[in-house]
Formats: sequence, C-alpha cells, structure tokens
Amino acid sequence: MDAFSCECARRIADQNVLRKVDALLDWSLVLPLLKSGLNRSGLGPQGYDEIVLFKCLLIGQWHGLSDPKLEESLRVRFDFMLFAGLDLHCTVPDETTHCRFRNALVKAGAYDGLLAEVCRQIEGHGLKMKEADAAIIDATLIESAARPRTHVEALPEDRAENEAPDEPATVIFSADNDARWVKKGRKSTLGYKGFARCDEEGFVDKIHTTPANVGESPQFGTMIQGSKAQRVLADKAYASKANRGAVKGKHRDGILHKGLRGRSLRQSQKRFNKRISKQHFRVEGCFGTMRRLFGLQRARYFDVTKTHAQMVMAAIGQNLLKAANKITLNKQTPAIAKRKLTMPVRPLKSQRTGEHVCSNRETQKHHHADGFIMDICRFILKLLP
Repeated sequence: MDAFSCECARRIADQNVLRKVDALLDWSLVLPLLKSGLNRSGLGPQGYDEIVLFKCLLIGQWHGLSDPKLEESLRVRFDFMLFAGLDLHCTVPDETTHCRFRNALVKAGAYDGLLAEVCRQIEGHGLKMKEADAAIIDATLIESAARPRTHVEALPEDRAENEAPDEPATVIFSADNDARWVKKGRKSTLGYKGFARCDEEGFVDKIHTTPANVGESPQFGTMIQGSKAQRVLADKAYASKANRGAVKGKHRDGILHKGLRGRSLRQSQKRFNKRISKQHFRVEGCFGTMRRLFGLQRARYFDVTKTHAQMVMAAIGQNLLKAANKITLNKQTPAIAKRKLTMPVRPLKSQRTGEHVCSNRETQKHHHADGFIMDICRFILKLLP
C-alpha cells in the first residue's frame, strides 16, 4: 500500500462500521463457501479474489447501490476500497463482474450457507446466544421489481387460514413470472412473501421466500426446521392444529391464540397473547431494519431465487450491523494497530485471534484499569526527590 492509501486509511475513523465488520468476520472461513459456488476450473487467467467480490456485494447491499453505481463508488470511496481490499493501483471490478458473481452464487444456492456462517462467527464472538431461548417467526410482503400491466380482480386474501391456491384464477400480466398478486387490507401487491426467523436479540438465522399468494401457515414447518430454541413464537396467522402439533414435543408453544366467530378468547388466552407480543416485536424490528437500511421494501431482480438472495443479503447486513454496534475496536491491541497501517485484503485467523474484538463493557474496564495505573505512576513520581 502506497503512502497516499495509508494516509486515507489513517483518516478513516477507527469505529467505522466497515472496519468493525472486517474485524468481526474471519474471511478465510467464508472463502470455501464462495469457491464452491463459483466452481472455477483454475485454468486460464485468474479472476478477482472471491472475498473481494463478496465484500463488494455487501457494500452494494449496505448502501443500496446498483451495479454501475457500485463500480463508480469503488473508484472514489476510500472506505469502500479499503474494506474490499483494493487500492489506487488495483483494477476495480466492473458492473458485469458483480452481476455474474451474484448470479453464480444464486445458481449454486450458496446464500443460505453464507448466512449460517455469519451467524456462527457472531456466536463465536459471544455477541449472539448459541442456544437461543426463543425462535420468532413472521413474514413480510416484498413488492416485485416488475410493474403490473393490468389490474387484477378476485385476489387471494393475505393471512388466510387455509393455503392460497398456487395459481390464482386471474391471468398475471407481468415481466416477473414468479411474482403473484395478494390483497392485504385494501392494498393489492404483486410480489413475494419473505419469511424470517430470529432470536430474542433480533439476529436472523433463517430466510425463506415464496410467491406472495402462498399462505403463511403452511410454511411454519419449513421455518422451524433446524431450530434449537426452547420456544417458537408466531402470530395468529400460524394458529392451526397442524402447527401446534408440529411444535409439540420439540418446542414450547408460543403461537398466539386466535378468536373464532362466535367464540371469543378466554382471559388466560388474552394474557398469553399479551405476554408473547412483548417478544414477537423483535422480528418486526428486523423487517423494519432490512426495509429501511437494506432496500427490502421492493425486489431489485426478477425471479423468486434472486429475490431470496436479496433478502438473505439484507439479513446478513442486518446481523452484521447489530453485531458491529455491540463492539469497540481496541486501539491498544497490536493486531488492530497492524491492521490499521496495512489493511490486508483478507486477514488470516492467525493474525486475528479475536482479542481485538471486545464488547463496550470490556473496553470500559480496560480504560479504567489504564487510568488507575497512570494515577499510581503519577503519585510515585511526586514522591521521588
């Protein structure tokens, strides 16, 4: 790295979010997942490093950049360049490279594995509980990237207890063949339904995406697969005998009770719903963050698999942001001082033993200890003749 790049690295704040994310993850453990997705032969000229391309995708998702805007930003934003491992003399990946890399990962189905690896590393730092007490499940609507060409009548109602038909009775005139119509309240939406499962701290560990006309209740079994939580929390859309039977014997039932026509809820059921609702809001907060900061309110691509990849990347960004807000980079740690000067493209595990990532509480303890030692030294110096 030349002197100009070193000066730019020095001016970027130590508590920059991208610096924290770079310090949180061991990129050498992410690399095999990316290599399996690309399936390169190894013949011919070597392309860009997979970690560099994945970091570029993270930047684009984080800041809502299109592929052309991402290419332009990587040329002028020094924090982007340093995070991706580029400098002024490197060739910046063009927009076609970003598009092909993203599509290769979609085709290989590598995104779910990337989300699982990010969650595992966050758990390794102690920022996320390994065995969460609760698994919270909910769904949100994602508007399609295609514009509908006609108005459609007789749409399936969202949150219907029974599963909606795979194909509605009306013809769908849209360039996005996988998107479907659904009516929620008075608003009709053409798009997809994204399901998320998070813990009580708000870390998302599972994503599932379907067309918008698919009912929520039948997807409950898919969302609880692999969960080790003691309780499963879900809203009234999942209240059915089949779902309560699927939870029985494996998890504690945290599905809200739903009143029926002519039969209102008992007082005990109302108290239960009120108690569960105080925890269920966590997943709504996750959806809000993914919509507000990571552009999930509308799909950026056609096809359900690409929309699923977009939602997984939004979940990864949400998890990394939540974890980065919980840590402070310690300037006193030699590993950080070294990284601050050199900023390697992909630091190895041996270079980052985890000592440079510490919680805010631990950092405050270190600062208090250092201040106490300095006070003792000043007192001793005053006593000397």
